[in-house]
Order: sequence, then C-alpha cells, then structure tokens
Amino acid sequence: MAVFRHPDRHRIAVLVRPGLLPMELGIVHQLFSQAAGPDGQPLYEVVTCAATPGQVRTTADFPVGVAHGPEALAEADTVFVPASDEDYAPPADGRLTPELADALGRIRPHARIASICTGAFVLAGAGLLDGRRATTHWNAVDRFRSRYPDVDLDPDVLYVDEGTVLTSAGEASGIDLCLHMIRQDHGSAVANEVARSTVVPAHRDGGQAQFIRRAVPEPGQSSTGRAREWALRNLGDVLTLRELASRESMSVRTFTRRFRDETGMSPLQWLTRQRVERARQLLEETDLPVDRIARDAGFGTAASLRQHLRAQLGTSPSAYRSTFHGA
Repeated sequence: MAVFRHPDRHRIAVLVRPGLLPMELGIVHQLFSQAAGPDGQPLYEVVTCAATPGQVRTTADFPVGVAHGPEALAEADTVFVPASDEDYAPPADGRLTPELADALGRIRPHARIASICTGAFVLAGAGLLDGRRATTHWNAVDRFRSRYPDVDLDPDVLYVDEGTVLTSAGEASGIDLCLHMIRQDHGSAVANEVARSTVVPAHRDGGQAQFIRRAVPEPGQSSTGRAREWALRNLGDVLTLRELASRESMSVRTFTRRFRDETGMSPLQWLTRQRVERARQLLEETDLPVDRIARDAGFGTAASLRQHLRAQLGTSPSAYRSTFHGA
C-alpha cells in the first residue's frame, strides 16, 4: 500500500527518532503544508515515519504516534531528519544503529535529504556529509568535529545547501531552511506567502554567531542595524565600507568587527546577498530588462549580475526568470 496519497505532489517524509524535539516535526508539516500554487492546490505532501512505527518518545510530556515505517522513505522526494536528544550522546565511533542505517538505505539515490539541528549527526553517520560543507547547532560543534573530521563544518551559518544534501543549525533555523527550500522549488512569491501566513521573516540575515553567548556589550556600544537599514534602501547605489561605517559613527575596523559579530558575515558578503535577493525579486515580479535589474540591485552591469547569480544560485538571470516569473 502506498504511503503517499498524492503522487503528483512533491513528497516529503520526516524521519523521527526517540527523543524527538516536537517543534522540529511541526516546522516541516506547518511550512510545507501551506505552500500552494496559483490554483490554490497544495504543492507538497508531508508524512511522518520512523524506523519502527508506533509511539515515539519526545522531549515533551507527550509521545508522537507514528503510523508509517521506513517504507515511506522509499517513496519520498525529500527526507527530513529532525534532532533527537540522543544526538548529544552519540556512539563514540559515530556509527548509526543497524535499524537506522537500514531505514536510511531505503532513500532513493536522487532524493533530497535535509537535517534540522543535530539531525546532522545522522547524515554524517551515514557518510552523506563526507567532503561536504555542513552545519549543526553551535553547542554540538566540538562533538561533531571530533566524530566526523571529514565534514567541512561551518558553525556560523543558519543553514547550508549542498544541492541534494542540506543541513540547518538550531530548531528555529529549521524554519529558515524550509523557507529556503520552498523558495528554491517554487520561487520567492510562494515562500513569502508561507512566511506571511506563519508570521515569520521570509529571510533572516546572519548566522549562528548572533545566538552564541557573548560578553555583555559595554555601555554606549552601537549596533550596525541602522547602516543595514540604510543600505537596503540604497542597494542600487555604490556603497562603500567607509560610508556604511560612517552611518554608525565608527571606524571601518570597528564597524567590520561588530558587523560580523551581529550578522555572522562580512559587510561585503551581506551586501552581495541582499543584492542577489533584490535581483531575484525583480526577476520574479517584473518584466524589467536584465540590464535595468542589474543597476537597480546594485550590480551595475548585466555581466556582474550573471556572475553573482551563477555563483550563488547556479543559474542565469534568464533561466531563473523563466522558472519563477509569475510563480
């Protein structure tokens, strides 16, 4: 008997384990179930499965009843692996239990697989992250690195997209990852509508560096928020680091350090990301020529826009517009 009822929709299986963090299961169901096409029809179907179906222990005072076993993984287009409290004491050798390894072995070769929080331990244990860039919760970084030295772990980002393998940081960054995946599948308009419905930002700037406990700032220290707001209003202009720093009455050196502390990236990296997002919006929502979009987004020339879009999205402006315009 088929697990999924709508084979024409993108099929998502969430593989849960004992010690599940309930919020992470809810995130996937809530966000993907709200994504709809122009006709109002759902774009995804989401089911929950476990290596052994039945009552699955959670970190809350209630279990989750899981009707589907690992057979759901063999039908899925995308598989999510949320965190478990067991990830904080994984086997010293990093190996998976035979039951979990068997379940993961059912995933189709070309399916997309994503983890939330310390679910990355499972992906790493299965060898799916070897030689790849990945992330996990900042509090688990040392344990992760000691067990999986072949993974290029980046602890400073909210999520990492390696194509068919994606990882995210803490629980809430699972929201960022899900919205990113919806955006990649169906464009910003669909992802933005899901974000509005859920009352969350469509895109969060920065990375985990914002959430790692730090010393309390000295009195009178200024943030870089005003400079970022001003930059977003003036993306089409030539923006220099000195000009951004002057908005906060800081030296370039101090501004750069505090900007990285607050956003998890350099001012140039942040500015480039914002300009790419602005170009994506204009490609999706307008019929402006590529030269005009390049100027309005701050890239100056169509050649520069093509270079940055290729680097970040792996596509050209014309191909992106063909896929997502009017979505």
